[in-house]
Amino acid sequence: MDLKDKIMVITGASSGIGMATARRLDRAGVKFVLNARSEDKLEALAAELSTAVCVTGDMIEPETSQKVLDMAFSEFGRVDVLFNNAGVMHIGGIDEVDIETLCQMVRLNFESVVRMSYLVLRHMKRQGSGFLINSSSLAGLKAFPEIGAYNGTKFAVEAFTDALRMELAGTGVKVTAIEPGRTKTELFSHWPEEKQFKPENGLIEADDIARCIEFILEQPQEVLIPRLLVVPARQER
Repeated sequence: MDLKDKIMVITGASSGIGMATARRLDRAGVKFVLNARSEDKLEALAAELSTAVCVTGDMIEPETSQKVLDMAFSEFGRVDVLFNNAGVMHIGGIDEVDIETLCQMVRLNFESVVRMSYLVLRHMKRQGSGFLINSSSLAGLKAFPEIGAYNGTKFAVEAFTDALRMELAGTGVKVTAIEPGRTKTELFSHWPEEKQFKPENGLIEADDIARCIEFILEQPQEVLIPRLLVVPARQER
C-alpha cells in the first residue's frame, strides 16, 4: 500500500501505540480520523499532524463507532485503514478482582472491536480495498495467571481477526493482528507497583510497534502478514 493520502481511523489514539502510530504514519502522508475519550489529548495530537480530525467518545458506547465512521465519510469520503487499538488491561486474583470492571474490559477489548470492524469492513468490501488491523497481544497467544479475562479478550480478537481474514481473502481487503509483548505505554499505569513491568526485564517502545504497523501496511498487494508478534529481546515469557 502506498500510504500517501490514505485515510486511517485509529481508536484509542490519545496515547501509547495509537499516538505513536499516528505520529509515524503522518510522515508517510496518511490522513487521520482519531478517536479517544480525552478531548484535550486528542486535539493536542491532531495539532501535531498534517491532516487529522477527532471524534471524542468511549468505544464501549455503540453510537461512538457510527460517529467515527460518519466523520470519516463526511471529511474524506472513505476509510482505507482501520486500526482497532482502544483497550484496557485489568488484572487481579480471583478473590480480589472487581467483576464489573472486567466485564467493561471485555466490552471495550472485544465487543467494540467486533462492532467497529463490521461497520468499516462493509464499506471496504464495497470499495474493493482496505486494511483492518486489530490490536491483540502476546496474551492472545498464551495465558498468564491473574489476567484470565484479559487473555480471553485477546484470544477472542485473534480468532475473530483470522476468521475475517479468511472471509475477505481475494476481495482486496486485508486483515491482520498486531501482537505486542511488554510495551512502554499507559496500559499498565494503574497496576500496583509490585506488579509493574521492570525495564531491566525488557520493555519496548510504542514506536517499535508503530514501525511494525507501517511495515505491515507497506507490503505489496499480493503479500499479507496475518499476524505479527513483537516482543522485547529480553522478555522471557
